[in-house]
Amino acid sequence: MFMQADPVVKGVMIGLVVASVACWAIIFEKMIRLMWLRRQVRRLEAVARSGTASDTERGLIKRLLDSGEDELNDGASRSEDRSAVRARIERALRGTLKSELQRQEAGLPFLATIGSAAPFVGLFGTVWGIMNSFTAIGQQQDTSLATVAPGIAEALLATALGLAAAIPAVMAYNAVSVSLGRLAARANTSLTEIAKKMSRPTSETVVPMRASKGH
Repeated sequence: MFMQADPVVKGVMIGLVVASVACWAIIFEKMIRLMWLRRQVRRLEAVARSGTASDTERGLIKRLLDSGEDELNDGASRSEDRSAVRARIERALRGTLKSELQRQEAGLPFLATIGSAAPFVGLFGTVWGIMNSFTAIGQQQDTSLATVAPGIAEALLATALGLAAAIPAVMAYNAVSVSLGRLAARANTSLTEIAKKMSRPTSETVVPMRASKGH
């Protein structure tokens, strides 16, 4: 059906197939990134509960603790009170988390675009193909099923490809967006607790002890 289709319909089909492949590549990449982010959030919650963190922390945890320690040291050098230091630390932690979540959102606009536009692109290919089919019917002056069916089948294939590209894209976009929102809420709760413990001047947790090494 593809080989017998009109050049315009062929172009629509090729574009939809390429878009579908790109969507699936993004979907698999997001699955891997979400698995990593879930592990990081679980570790962050453990740090918040225990008030201790290892010097070998990596990834998001390390970036968060480093940003908090920078603000803790800066606040201590300015002799700020605990509430001001805590606010500085919490802002820094939330800013670092926001930057990480923005990186995780890369590719989501493409999924949203394909999810909303692919059905209409496929419909355009279908309409174009049906127009060509009716034109051929008029030229041949034959309305038999053998004349009408092939052209319509080729045209409908474009709509099928549009839906095949759009449905996974929409489902993945919604799933990733909800997952990121839930992980962000869990992480922000932990960041509040970490900021409170880091700002304690007499805390025995490892987090502020790491910061004190920079003095």
